[in-house]
Amino acid sequence: MEILTARDVPLGGPRAMTVRRTLPQRHRSLIGAWCFVDHYGPADGNMDVAPHPHTGLQTVSWLFSGEIEHRDSLGSHAVIRPGRLNLMTSGDGICHSEVSTAGPLHGVQLWVALPDAHRHTARDFVSYTAEPVRLDGASLCVFLGSLAGSTSPVTTFTPLVGAEIVLDPHSRVELPVNPDFEHGVLLDTGVVSVAGTKLAPSDLGYLPTGSTGLTLVNHDAEPARLLLIGGAPFEEQILMWWNFVGRSHEEIVAFREAWERESEQFGRVEGYEGPVQRLPAPALPAVTIKPRPAAR
Repeated sequence: MEILTARDVPLGGPRAMTVRRTLPQRHRSLIGAWCFVDHYGPADGNMDVAPHPHTGLQTVSWLFSGEIEHRDSLGSHAVIRPGRLNLMTSGDGICHSEVSTAGPLHGVQLWVALPDAHRHTARDFVSYTAEPVRLDGASLCVFLGSLAGSTSPVTTFTPLVGAEIVLDPHSRVELPVNPDFEHGVLLDTGVVSVAGTKLAPSDLGYLPTGSTGLTLVNHDAEPARLLLIGGAPFEEQILMWWNFVGRSHEEIVAFREAWERESEQFGRVEGYEGPVQRLPAPALPAVTIKPRPAAR
């Protein structure tokens, strides 16, 4: 198993909150179509991210504790709570704001790259409560795809799985998985081994295709929590810069220019009352933005 360790990153805005980012990394950009993993909390600090744009992706918000108020340019207004998936599809362009309303704030923010055939699909927002199911030695909430007989009704554009797993104290769980998928296991809390390798909190363990099962061991007398993501290998090369996923440098330049001139491509968020009304795009690098392969 390959271990991807986290780096601390300030989450944008004037009152930046620090998150632990494990994907993308220089040597690995994707796990299936999953292209971004931020892990944060538990913390009493506030999340206040002013309206900002996205293209070519779906955002996946999943909380362990706390609440986040979501507003987007579709007019969606939702409160994200533990156990409730919030999935936003950007299509050609969308913008949204995220503000914590209760704490301690603890969860993950993930992105899924849209394949070329679907990246111009209509903007969308879905909120769905994932019901927990019991296994021998664990409970799990499947919020995307299918796992261990549980299936999410939410539509994805590539074969994916996403689930929260809570291991019982001193448990050993043999979890069947799709051998056509590559998988990532993010440890949130506890002392856990995955496929014989111990993870530290916030580590993301990567496993390639070919596995029909994962062995999960909780070495502690307390429950342990982890997040499982996976999917069929994403064969397309993508460009990721700031909040945009595209296919060429010129496309990224055009996205940035459209956001800066407040184009209707992204719409507008109504009801956000933060210190700034929209996040400005950073300056483009002085070099051509290159595609990110799944791995190097």
